[in-house]
Order: sequence, then C-alpha cells, then structure tokens
Amino acid sequence: MAHLEYIDYSPSTVTVEKGAVERTASMRKALHSRLPQIIWLDGRPWREANLWALHRASQREVNIKTVISQFSSLVYYANWLELSNSNWWDFPARKDQRCLIMFRGTLIKERDSGSLSPSTATKRMRDVISFYKWLKATKLLVTYWPMWNEKHATIVINNKYGFERTMTVSTTDLSIKYRPPGGEKLEEGLLPVSSADRDNILRFASEYASTELYLMLTLGFFTGMRIGTLCDLRLETLLMATPDPACHDLLKITIGPGATPKVATKHGVTGQIWITKFHRDSIIEYFYSPRRLLREAKAAPQNKSLIFLTRYGKPYVKSAGANSSAINVEMFNLRNKAAAKKIKYMEGFYFHRSRCTFATELAKILIPTAGAINALAIIKDALLHRDEATTLKYIKFVEKSPAKAAYANEFTQLFLSVQNNQK
Repeated sequence: MAHLEYIDYSPSTVTVEKGAVERTASMRKALHSRLPQIIWLDGRPWREANLWALHRASQREVNIKTVISQFSSLVYYANWLELSNSNWWDFPARKDQRCLIMFRGTLIKERDSGSLSPSTATKRMRDVISFYKWLKATKLLVTYWPMWNEKHATIVINNKYGFERTMTVSTTDLSIKYRPPGGEKLEEGLLPVSSADRDNILRFASEYASTELYLMLTLGFFTGMRIGTLCDLRLETLLMATPDPACHDLLKITIGPGATPKVATKHGVTGQIWITKFHRDSIIEYFYSPRRLLREAKAAPQNKSLIFLTRYGKPYVKSAGANSSAINVEMFNLRNKAAAKKIKYMEGFYFHRSRCTFATELAKILIPTAGAINALAIIKDALLHRDEATTLKYIKFVEKSPAKAAYANEFTQLFLSVQNNQK
C-alpha cells in the first residue's frame, strides 16, 4: 500500500560544474520540517504529488499542518489507485472510466454505507481536486478530455453589522456536497460524557492504561487542554503557574507561542488555562518519579523538560502537524480492553471528548451562578476559543439539558401509565 513519509527538506541550489552536480544550501529559503511525501507500494515516490507538497509548504500563508492534512487525503487516493489498478493521469473519452469520477463514486458509496463520515468524504474529494488543479495550472498534466466541468456559485455573507457581501466562488461537478448528520454536536463533531462516565473512565484508565495516558486524561477532563498542548507541556510551564486572585487554590498557566517556554496551541493562540494546585502538584510529582526519570535519561537535551515522554524518551507529538500515534494506539488498546470486559461507557470514547466534557461541566457550574453571558466569556477564555460561536454551542447544550430530561421523564411516565392501563 502507498504510505506517507516525512522528511526535513533543506532547499539548495543545484549547479553543474565540470560535469559534476553540486548542491549548495540556499540561505534565502526556509527549511521545511516534516514535509509529507507519498511513496508507492513498489518504493517509488509519487514525484508530482511530492512537488505539490513542496509548493504548498513554500507558501507563507499555508501552515504545514494544512499540507499534512491534505496529504492524508492524497495518500488515501493513492491507495485507491493501487487497489483499483487505476492511473492518476487516466482521463479517457468515456466519462465513467476517468479516475476522478470513479474515485468520487467510491467515496460516495463509503459515505452512504457509514464507513466514512460525510465531512471526511467531502474533504478528501476537495483535497484531491486541489492537487489536480495545481497539476493543470503547472501543465504537469495535460488531458485531451476535460477532468471536470467548472461551476460558479454566488455566496452571500452577512457580517456582524448586518451588511451583506457577495462572493463568487468556482467549484467543479466532482465536488461532494457536505451533508451534516442530524443531532447536536460540539467541537470536532463530538459530544461530552456524563460526569459519572468520566469518573468511571478515569478509574478504568488508572488500572489498565499507562500512567502517562491516565495523567493526560485527568488534564483533559479537568483543564480542557487539547492533546497537542498536553504533549508540549514542560516543567517550567507548571512551576510558573500563578494563583488566581479570587482563589489561591486555583492556578493559571500560560500556554501558546507567547508563553515562556512556548507551548503548542491550536491556531497559535496564547492564553491562560486553569488548573487546581493539587492537580498541578501531582503532575510535578510524576515529573520527578523514577518511571519518568528513566524516560528522561533517553531523551534529547531539548526534550528533557517535557512532562510526558514515551518509553523511548521521545515526545508524544514530534512536531507541527503531527498526530500522536502513540496515544492513538494506547486509546485503541484501552477501548479494546473495555470491550473485552463488556464495559459500555468506553464505547466511542476518544481523547478529545475529555475537552467537551470539561467545557459542559464548567458551563453547568457557571450558568446558575454567573448567568449565561458571563459563563460564555469565562468558558471562552478557559478553552482559548477564537470566537464566541464555538463557546455558545456549550451554553446552548447545557441550557437544553433540563428540558430534555423533563421531556424524557414526562414521556416515560405517560408510557408507564399506558402500560398499566392495558394490564
């Protein structure tokens, strides 16, 4: 199967002197760390796709995380090409035999069968089309028959002052329209777990998960930090925590690119998050434990101050845009252990749901005491949201909960009364 590899690309100037090829490191262009590259099953690189990765990474307005995300779609397409014995340049006269048409059909089938989420199907098709648009613009691929038909759509955007702005966007007949699933969703399309399930998950993790995963889950459930932030926490970050003026047992730690030391956050937001003094001290106690010191001994100098290290002394998240495969594997194994014991509360539990749970539990505490408006501002700061629309989902979710409970209770009573009358 085709797969992704990551390289650290150093731009260089190539010259031929006396028949010999010489490379000179270019000081004008930036080093590209973790540049994604697609390798075919037989070990050959997909040169055109890999050139696109370099082109995308060289654009200042494009983050390397975006490039890596796009290439997760492209490597999926590469695997489909190999499995279906198709060529990426194949656009014959018959429309139904063109590679992009067939790939689109496969995505729609997988979406309709439930094996692929609607958003993922839409994204994968969009990323592949973006790649082909670049191939067409650079003339690396020239076809006799058209790859798609262009369509133009008009979008009306209302700003916060009520003014309208009209935009005309170009799309293709290959794009897959996103059909969001019904139901209420929060960040990343996930839902929180109940406080009882949260406690059960932590108890189960303390017994069957590694110490590191258990501690990360406690931080996720009780601080709302994302996994990328947790994996980048350092001892200095915790030691420099400052007490909240309103409560000395509640500390604030600064994270983001503006913090000292820097701590990774989504979208590079700098801010402060809450952590109780007891929780902070327990993490510091783990930092000096024999278990972690053995890991630190294997770590590179720049990683020794990281709170969480793998058993090989490596960071759980290596660099920008990388997913933590180590944590994904641990979470997968933990769910399998729970499934073997027929434990229901671990079904469908993913790490990010700990963040959703923290936010909803915080909203439940704040709304009755501070009101929805003040709760909105506090939760927005606590989760480092860029806009209030994301935070508002939590407020609405919590405000609807009593009505749902009342609805369920009333209909249960009605159903029971009907059952009793029939007897």
